Amino acid sequence: MLLTKYAHACVRIEDGEKSVLIDPGCWTAPEAFEGVRAVLITHGHADHLDDDLLAAARKAAPALQVFAPQDVADELGDGVRPLTVGEQFEAGGFAVRAVGGRHAQVIDNHPDCPNLGYLVEGVYHPGDSLHVPDEEVRALLLPASGPWMTMRGAIEMVRAVRPERTFPIHDANLSEIGMANFDGWLGEEAGTRYARIAIGGSAPLD
Repeated sequence: MLLTKYAHACVRIEDGEKSVLIDPGCWTAPEAFEGVRAVLITHGHADHLDDDLLAAARKAAPALQVFAPQDVADELGDGVRPLTVGEQFEAGGFAVRAVGGRHAQVIDNHPDCPNLGYLVEGVYHPGDSLHVPDEEVRALLLPASGPWMTMRGAIEMVRAVRPERTFPIHDANLSEIGMANFDGWLGEEAGTRYARIAIGGSAPLD
């Protein structure tokens, strides 16, 4: 299995002929869609979903599967498969389960919107959520920055999920100094095999 990181929270997962792209947001390059069979959307915020980019990809590849929470599927229209919490399905050849349900809050119950995390054959992308799934996680795609996330929250999430591997995502707001600081803390305190994937780079899961 191969993980390729694109801008911010966008990650492609591939294994032979199987492929999914998760959260192609407003900073994602169009080439992220090349050869992808399915797209998974965790929620509708622009840094996780670029409507125009997705529309262009669907036009170029009419067979492209798209899965999203019900509210996002309603907005995107025909051909998008709506999902609910706990649903198990196949996307791009992978077995996937939708977990979680709500976006992590910043303050005063905001934002309060649906957010589905996805378990893709052991790889967990939580979207904007701190949800801990009730099954074994091989690799955690860990949110590293955001108005709803703290360093402590990141470390506590890794300790609770207990993944074999951890790769940071959701980090467009971090400077190089900020990334180095985050990586240092996670490498020392989280109790996991931790590594950063450069934008456009890939990491195999052994």
